[in-house]
Amino acid sequence: MTLPEDFLFSQSSLQDYWDCKRRFFLKHIRKLAWPSIESEPIHENEHFRLQGEVFHKMVHQFLIGIPPERLSGMTSDILLGTWWENFLACQSDLVELEKVRLYPEITITASLEGFRLLAKVDLLILSDSGSCLIYDWKTYRKRPRREHLTQKLQTRLYPFLLIHSGTILSQPQPLPPEKLNMVYWYANFPLQPEKFQYSLAQYQQDRQFISKLILSISRAAQSGQEQDFPLTDNPDRCLFCVYRSLCNRGIRAGNLDEDLAEIDLNATLDDFDFEHISEIEF
Repeated sequence: MTLPEDFLFSQSSLQDYWDCKRRFFLKHIRKLAWPSIESEPIHENEHFRLQGEVFHKMVHQFLIGIPPERLSGMTSDILLGTWWENFLACQSDLVELEKVRLYPEITITASLEGFRLLAKVDLLILSDSGSCLIYDWKTYRKRPRREHLTQKLQTRLYPFLLIHSGTILSQPQPLPPEKLNMVYWYANFPLQPEKFQYSLAQYQQDRQFISKLILSISRAAQSGQEQDFPLTDNPDRCLFCVYRSLCNRGIRAGNLDEDLAEIDLNATLDDFDFEHISEIEF
């Protein structure tokens, strides 16, 4: 078995493989739907996830010119209303509209090692001075440490892919890596964004890292055997995985409050995303 020619590597699929090779196998190769609950409490987690989707859509509509007063009527939910108010209060700082071009919800693709890579960017900003910003909106419950974000596949893939794709949009020349920055903006922590400046050295490291990761997945997929996709060595990652019962890693879904509090005591909290357990491609 080999990966299909049209297989797209995204930050989500790469993160699955990095976190647990077996999860990648079950989800992306076998495409197995397993009827397990991701996390407890069920309704709270689902509500949080849906509000995150609505928030992303509202910001997108705002950036394409829909007046904020029209969008504010969508914020009957207290949580969503808080995120929206935080965004409106900070948007002039987030997006300096003079001498910039905004590209919300843009998809970037490029080839690497014979496969296609894909990134769905919440907002790309190009300035007349030639600099570029990648913005990603996060509705995490807790603010991750910078050390965790540095290792997050999204942090590495998005800037790399933008540079690797060559000439972008209306830019006449390829973008120098030093002109690129990636920013995570947190709806729950609006005054504490996290910014990563890119560089040629980081681009070279990311290219080598992502290439090896893709080739590793491709080689393992050629066998099509489950044993070539071993389980993660960190069972804490299984708490919020829908395949945990299939892999004999527990039956009960992890509790977002109880289990994360316990994991935090063991200094492994940064293994988890807090926006919602399953990464959503907006």
